[in-house]
Amino acid sequence: MKKDISYTLKRAQYFNVILIGEGLLVGSIAGLVVLAYRIALKYAGQWSDAIREYIGHSPMKIIGWFGILVLMAIVVGLLIKWEPMISGSGIPQLEGEMVGKLNQTWWKVLPSKFIGGFLSLLAGLSLGREGPSIQLGAMTGKGISKMLDRGKTEEKFLLTCGASAGLSAAFHAPLAGVMFSLEEVHKNFSVSVLVSVMTASISADYLSSQVMGIEPVFQFKIGHALPQNYYWLIIVLGVVLGVLGCVYNWFTLKMQSWYKQAKYLNEITKVMIPFIMAGFLMLVMPELLGSGHKLIDCLTNHELLLGGAIIILVGKFLFSVISFGSGAPGGIFFPLLVLGAFVGGIFGMVCVNYFGMDSEYINNFVLLAMAGNFTAIVRAPLTGIILIFEMTGSVSQMLSLSVVSIVAYVVASLLGSEPIYESLLHRLLKNKEENADVIKGQKMLVSHVIMHGSPLAHKMVQEIEWPINCLLVSIKRGDKEVIPKGKTVLLPSDMIVTLVDEKDEPYVREFIEKLCIMR
Repeated sequence: MKKDISYTLKRAQYFNVILIGEGLLVGSIAGLVVLAYRIALKYAGQWSDAIREYIGHSPMKIIGWFGILVLMAIVVGLLIKWEPMISGSGIPQLEGEMVGKLNQTWWKVLPSKFIGGFLSLLAGLSLGREGPSIQLGAMTGKGISKMLDRGKTEEKFLLTCGASAGLSAAFHAPLAGVMFSLEEVHKNFSVSVLVSVMTASISADYLSSQVMGIEPVFQFKIGHALPQNYYWLIIVLGVVLGVLGCVYNWFTLKMQSWYKQAKYLNEITKVMIPFIMAGFLMLVMPELLGSGHKLIDCLTNHELLLGGAIIILVGKFLFSVISFGSGAPGGIFFPLLVLGAFVGGIFGMVCVNYFGMDSEYINNFVLLAMAGNFTAIVRAPLTGIILIFEMTGSVSQMLSLSVVSIVAYVVASLLGSEPIYESLLHRLLKNKEENADVIKGQKMLVSHVIMHGSPLAHKMVQEIEWPINCLLVSIKRGDKEVIPKGKTVLLPSDMIVTLVDEKDEPYVREFIEKLCIMR
């Protein structure tokens, strides 16, 4: 069906109703896909432990396992070569598609990401499930959009619904799924997207919880809320996390640059490095393998001393950036939460040893540092707070979580560190030629919210120099819709809707975003 201007505008009138049903459909199917992926990774972890016990110290079995690791690395490398968009977490690829600068082939991404992520975790790479889950969910939404013959405007909503469903099913965190999709993926708020994303997230979480249970991902005891006389320590921890978050981002990008500059490395030999390293770590320090869930259990059960915790933190950090930098399919969400937990645990131990703090509050700092580290690296504080709240089931730390997240956010921003996913997207776009395959000439509706203090606020439509090749078709002011005319005055919090051709969307979106932000 031809998606002309009249079709796009007519269908947009019923988005609120249409997207609820489509959100339920996308959430249900994406939830099942991510649930299958989560179960596969669960078995991957169990099989990895069984393999470690089986090979023991037998030289022949060890050699055999290294041979299997090489074969798995070859398979993963070939998958990346076949579909480069499965490299890494998948979140930068999704963000690139949302702004119209990338175009993923959903039917290639789904199987290759699933298999590549499974093999990477089976080998023991220090990667997480959340990025692939978000990408798998989003590609499910895109596949449904294609099969239902939806336009590009509607497809962006379904991508967002799928991403929300992916995070929700991966972590039993429906609210975090909604917030991440709005804060990091869609980067916009409207009733249409909110209701559809909530529907998708809740339906995916319901399906996942029926199989995986409703227990929080992290189950460690938090005795009491941190006393207010210790809040100065929270501020210090926030500063530390802000600095370390910048170091993490810099080191991750540096590792990617090293892999790229090594001309003798290709898709296969790149992933071969962490796969072989995982084989050696299985023999000497198996604690560093995998996403690190068991490490948090050891830390919060107070089974580690200060020196051991520092060694694990350094080792996990290095192996995580090496694993992710290689381009192997896998995310950084979970590993960075583990790193944050160890920073908080070490910080708590130091406070006990040198500042006389009661040891029962160490786990409080573990919890706080997970949210603060996430905020410093990803720069999505609301998502970080809600994610940790849902993953731990603890609601008593909301004030302290907010304090440490704000401090970490401010410090990382002042140090000039870009959010990790934005940095990864810029690098991805820089290494990729302008995608001519995405230009198909469909008409799209693009929405933007006018912020207080922006150049558009309190100006008439005719006074504004609009970008070429776009048409202002609607102004949404609360529950009312205003038909724009030359003398219509734009107000702060107005949502302006422009009609653009698909090929012009990236330019128009970037142009109007600059007009809408506060100066």
